[in-house]
Amino acid sequence: MYWSRAPTHGNIPRRSFKAHSASLADEILWIFGGCDSTSCFKDLFCFDTETMCWSRPKVSGEILPPPRRAHSATMVDKRLVVFAGGDGPAYFNDVFIFDTVSLRWSKPEVFGNPPSPRRAHTSSYWDHQLIIFGGGNGIGALNDVYSLDLRDWDRLEWKKWECTGQIPIGRGYHTSNLVDGKLIVIGGSDGHTSFGDIHILRLDTKYWYRVTTEEQHLRMGHTATQVGSYLFIIGGHDGSSYTSDILTLNLVNLQWEPRRVCGKIPPGRGYHEAWLRDSRLFMHGGYDGRLIYDDLHFVDLAACAYLPQITSFGIELEDDDEQHQQQDPAAAALGTTANPEAATSTTAGSITIPHEYQNGSRADLTLLTNSVDRPAGLLDD
Repeated sequence: MYWSRAPTHGNIPRRSFKAHSASLADEILWIFGGCDSTSCFKDLFCFDTETMCWSRPKVSGEILPPPRRAHSATMVDKRLVVFAGGDGPAYFNDVFIFDTVSLRWSKPEVFGNPPSPRRAHTSSYWDHQLIIFGGGNGIGALNDVYSLDLRDWDRLEWKKWECTGQIPIGRGYHTSNLVDGKLIVIGGSDGHTSFGDIHILRLDTKYWYRVTTEEQHLRMGHTATQVGSYLFIIGGHDGSSYTSDILTLNLVNLQWEPRRVCGKIPPGRGYHEAWLRDSRLFMHGGYDGRLIYDDLHFVDLAACAYLPQITSFGIELEDDDEQHQQQDPAAAALGTTANPEAATSTTAGSITIPHEYQNGSRADLTLLTNSVDRPAGLLDD
């Protein structure tokens, strides 16, 4: 694997981005929102992954979404479904839809019981539904699950899920990947601590599983991109600083595997975006605790080009008695983790903290209390 700076041209955005969204429809990537050091954005940019050309489409619509960051944007049938996020002290729970064919925004009427306003959550498309997990509301970290029914675009409806099992504690700036009907949640933060745990939600049974790995990697504000039977984790905060490391999670045995990376490695960062296109894993923007980036890099996966072609595999989960009988006490009630510090122990979500994070007989959880490194927007600004 080899890092390179992308040779872009066209109407290149003359700004830096963090906490934005990037959604792929065929060869075109749609980037929406995000912020720099002074303000949030509400405009859209397009990036052609074949020609490496940037453009800024002229959009229309009676109601346009306000500026926001740390939202979710999910591509469904060439429609970009944007949910929540925030701007400054404001937190949203609104839904906007952008038609990438007509270039038109709309704000649909949504029925049901909506999620509370939030940002730093995740959204995944499964069985004609958007699955929303977690995030932060400015007071605490959330661990609730909602679905938005998209079967009828004229009547969208929210439903809150009642999940069981090893429910993870509240978090935001985590990643969620839909694989084989299961939602794989990695890392995140409660506003104080970076997590290194992995949880899996089986969507058809609404049951949470906790994954035990031989190694743990604390990550918050990272990206996770599926490449065949692997998840490629790029960057994020590792509990002490922002990193540019690439980690790979084998989805067959659910264990971490090392990968050798060469080339000009970009600076460490979090709150960036990443996507896979034609055996190239792209990374755009981000924040390193001091600088917000406007750069675009990619990792050439030619040496392991077979990986994206692996599509036939399954994730086996054990339904043992212990999993069904035990539940994280801190997560027994879905919703907000009222006291994130009290909910965090030396196991950080039931995953043992590596030895290098231990301080004598007491675990040093590396609280992100610094105003620069603290995951902005999860608990406060």
